Amino acid sequence: MMINVQTVAVIGSGTMGAGIAEVAASHGHQVLLYDISAEALTRAIDGIHARLNSRVTRGKLTAETCERTLKRLIPVTDIHALAAANLVIEAASERLEVKKALFAQLAEVCPPQTLLTTNTSSISITAIAAEVKNPERVAGLHFFNPAPVMKLVEVVSGLATAAEVVEQLCELTLSWGKQPVRCHSTPGFIVNRVARPYYSEAWRALEEQVAAPEVIDAALRDGAGFPMGPLELTDLIGQDVNFAVTCSVFNAFWQERRFFTFAGATGTGDWWTVGQEKWAGRVRLARGT
Repeated sequence: MMINVQTVAVIGSGTMGAGIAEVAASHGHQVLLYDISAEALTRAIDGIHARLNSRVTRGKLTAETCERTLKRLIPVTDIHALAAANLVIEAASERLEVKKALFAQLAEVCPPQTLLTTNTSSISITAIAAEVKNPERVAGLHFFNPAPVMKLVEVVSGLATAAEVVEQLCELTLSWGKQPVRCHSTPGFIVNRVARPYYSEAWRALEEQVAAPEVIDAALRDGAGFPMGPLELTDLIGQDVNFAVTCSVFNAFWQERRFFTFAGATGTGDWWTVGQEKWAGRVRLARGT
């Protein structure tokens, strides 16, 4: 099933979808960026344009390269347009029922040789592929935020995924300047399984008032050498996304206590926020100011 990937479709124009689209377009692929919202697509393209222009200003990119990259980005709101893609990367809602329905539709729209991948960070690839004709072409392609910057990509195989599909995805992401790692579809894959305690214990420490949030982050970042503190990192990810992944891993492991989450991250308490722009607000809440 080795194919020449010329056109890449990205489903979802949020932070991850736009970032992945930027990566593919920057490496010469025509990119069909799909979303049901034309307004969301406009925001995504504008955001990509702004990031590329920033690189031009800093001398990291030529104006000509910026212009060529932008011309490769084609916003679409009709899913049938994705039939032209050789590779689809789904970066939509992190809910199994949504992904299963979407992949069943993609299997009808796209030719049988089109590679169908998902950027899910924790959901079973085997479950997503359950409704797909030719499930051997379905795999996980898990990028990390921000996709244009982070090198790591988890290439995840489900039970039916063909070995040559995994090989081709590894070769492709290498050509994009990424560092692919192969893994099987188990809860949380590699990174989101191992990272759960890093996030969860930091939130427990905050909830127990062990230290202020900025102190917890500084201890792990400056003292232990982590690139980012756990609380600021989950804010960058988005607390809603992090909580959804934590619940997914917890339930997939039959609710093992080691993956148990905590009240502060449920989205119902004072600690919860969505996105890094809320960080200062949460710090104020934690300080009682």
